[in-house]
Amino acid sequence: MTSQLPSLPEAKSQAKTHRREHADQGTEISHSQSLEWVARQHGFRDWNAFHAAIGDRPPAAWTPDGRVTGTYLSRAFKATVVSSAPVSPGWFRLTLDFDEPVDVVHFDSFSNFRKRVQCVVGPSGTTKEKTSNGQPHVVLGR
Repeated sequence: MTSQLPSLPEAKSQAKTHRREHADQGTEISHSQSLEWVARQHGFRDWNAFHAAIGDRPPAAWTPDGRVTGTYLSRAFKATVVSSAPVSPGWFRLTLDFDEPVDVVHFDSFSNFRKRVQCVVGPSGTTKEKTSNGQPHVVLGR
């Protein structure tokens, strides 16, 4: 068993990658077979036992004092996670403290800097809320 278990989204991503690798080699396996394989790789007898062990917790970087990078309103940032709380399966409310304030205005005539923001991000590391050009408000790097 590995010392640090992945989050649920990370485990499912591992299963998708495993399934795709098999398909690339000409061997089709089901999604459930891939999930079972991931569980065994982490020392569990089956997916149900593994799922119960990992629960619905955020990726390690999304926990308090974790370090994240990404974009906020299309501006790059590096930040420390101040708080993290589950909202619904796979979705977490994060409070981010930016290393350097982020200017959220795209005009030369004035600026508006943010140092700390709250957001709700999903399994893909993005918010549901989007700007007028269709970009998520927050995109966390992996």
